[in-house]
Amino acid sequence: MISDALLSLVRCPDCHGVLAGSPESLVCRGCGRPYHSASPDYLDLRPPVAYSEQTKYLDETLHADARHERVSPPLLGSRIRNDMLRAFLAPEPHDLVVDLGCGSGRALLWNRDWGSRTIGIDISPFFSSDARRSIDLLIGDLRRLPFADGTFTKAFSLDVLEHLSPEALRAMLAESSRILAPGGELFVYTHVRKNAPVAAGLRWINRLGRYLEHWGLIDARQERLRKSDHLNPLRDIPELEEVARESGFRIRRIRYYTPIVGGFVENIMMRMAERAMAKRAAKRLGDSVGPEQAEVLAVREARAAAKSRIASSRTTYGTLRVLSFLMKLDLLLFGRIRSGPFFALLVKE
Repeated sequence: MISDALLSLVRCPDCHGVLAGSPESLVCRGCGRPYHSASPDYLDLRPPVAYSEQTKYLDETLHADARHERVSPPLLGSRIRNDMLRAFLAPEPHDLVVDLGCGSGRALLWNRDWGSRTIGIDISPFFSSDARRSIDLLIGDLRRLPFADGTFTKAFSLDVLEHLSPEALRAMLAESSRILAPGGELFVYTHVRKNAPVAAGLRWINRLGRYLEHWGLIDARQERLRKSDHLNPLRDIPELEEVARESGFRIRRIRYYTPIVGGFVENIMMRMAERAMAKRAAKRLGDSVGPEQAEVLAVREARAAAKSRIASSRTTYGTLRVLSFLMKLDLLLFGRIRSGPFFALLVKE
């Protein structure tokens, strides 16, 4: 949605001047640049500069399974991330919070009980229908944010930093620091390239997944396509500390997350279940459409059917809740071991 509150907060990403006009056609009072939005559900405030580095998340192919269209409750890995977000950032009603790289907008939907004013920004327009109706959204580039200095008290960014180059990461953190008030906090979930020996367990799970895919029991092509966008700019935690310090942050809290239990649940169990559902759907669709189209439609149908079962079946939802709880063992057992994936709370000095 586009509220009056959102219109009062946004600025020209080029000069930070005030924007005037209607939501579909804004003009910067400072530099005179026009900004046009193609949808009544969100603003389009991408900077006029064309960056050579672009994410693959702008590609329609990456969203062919339509996972962004409908938001289910936070479960499995999403539950772990959201619980850590709530524990680390803990916004209050007086806070103004921005989700930097909000994707479908699901994290903002899950946390409406904060009572805070929230805004979601992403480089691609693949927002869920629920978010379009109830969350202030805009398209923008994290390297040149369309907000004034010190606008927000809190911010978060989940599964975003690994998609940036070293230069883009520094630009994104510098912009995040700029738009946060002094003492403002930024929660991030991402990973560094250096892993601890315990990560060997995850490598074994991934190897098992490749065997199962060879035998046709899972299909990881969509996941590989998503991860092909990873640039992994951070070498290790000391480099994270250095980059954060250069951007005006210090690390207040950090917790590591090596998903051994979670890796088996999500990369093996869930993918096998999804593959079985997709095969049944493809067999049913095969008589009406070609085999290639049937496969694409089957993946979409399987994911939609899974979300419907979560919403309608107490048994399915309860089982996934139990699996989500078991996945927290990874935090309990390995959360103090300095490894690749981590949750961190950065505070602006």
